Amino acid sequence: MLGGIILSAESCEIESSNDLIWFPNGLFLMLNIPTELLRTFLTAVETGSFTRTGDIVGRSQSAVSLQVRRLEELLDTRLFVRDSQNLRATDEGLVLVGYARRMLALNDEAINCLRQPKVAGSLRLGAPSEYSASLLPVILGEFAQVHPSVMLDVTSDLSKNLLERMDKGDFDIVVALHDDPKDVRGVKVHSDPLVWVTSSDQSMHRKTPLPLVVAPAPCIYRDHVMQCLSSLEISWRIVYSSSSYNGIVAAVRAGLGVSLLARSTVPERVRHLTEQDGFPDLGKVDVRIHTVPERSNEAVRFLANYIARCLR
Repeated sequence: MLGGIILSAESCEIESSNDLIWFPNGLFLMLNIPTELLRTFLTAVETGSFTRTGDIVGRSQSAVSLQVRRLEELLDTRLFVRDSQNLRATDEGLVLVGYARRMLALNDEAINCLRQPKVAGSLRLGAPSEYSASLLPVILGEFAQVHPSVMLDVTSDLSKNLLERMDKGDFDIVVALHDDPKDVRGVKVHSDPLVWVTSSDQSMHRKTPLPLVVAPAPCIYRDHVMQCLSSLEISWRIVYSSSSYNGIVAAVRAGLGVSLLARSTVPERVRHLTEQDGFPDLGKVDVRIHTVPERSNEAVRFLANYIARCLR
């Protein structure tokens, strides 16, 4: 038996190897990777923990470990390096990540296209304004076409505010930015590099004090900018403050000052500032999806998974 398929050689001799089953007529059967193993594997890579993976996929820690072991045996390679504190993918594991994401995306796309499950209900989604304006309209538009019976109520705000409101029961799903690698709340779906931006035809980044276009506290970007400039002893002043992504973009394009954005949300007609311009690399922020398991229904799970796949 191989990959769930029973092979009968009858009177023929079959040559086998770790990768293929060869038949006398020259045909061969490739091994198949079960999608449930790939889904557990990707979750383990993202969480860095078999225990947290089990919580997400609904299995015990030992069952998750067994699934990973089955996948390693199937591929004849080690996928994780484990110690008492950390779990990280090996080089071979990182190679598999790309394949696994594409395979699962095609699997889920085929199911969504052909099965068309009847998902209905009203969902309250919270997301940072830059994602609500730049990425989510396309994602949510595609989701609405597949699931027209779901009504979406989308709220834009700063990530910390959204999470506080979610704790009070205001949202079913929150897409939030995290800048603390020790913060493991939610499910990590993407890491977005931070990028300094200014007007494409102005030189405001050379002025002293440096004019800043930022969102109000407790904005993660604002905190990064001020901590960085203070550590470099660069004087600055806030010339424009807005909690609206469109307002920030308009002010930068108009040449009011310099701002900081996640790279995937940087619009056209602005200029990136790099270390050659005197602006240091500020690392990345993690994009995480938050749900409340006890309040989740089928519609919540479908939308959360759909957004996660699109952002990866």
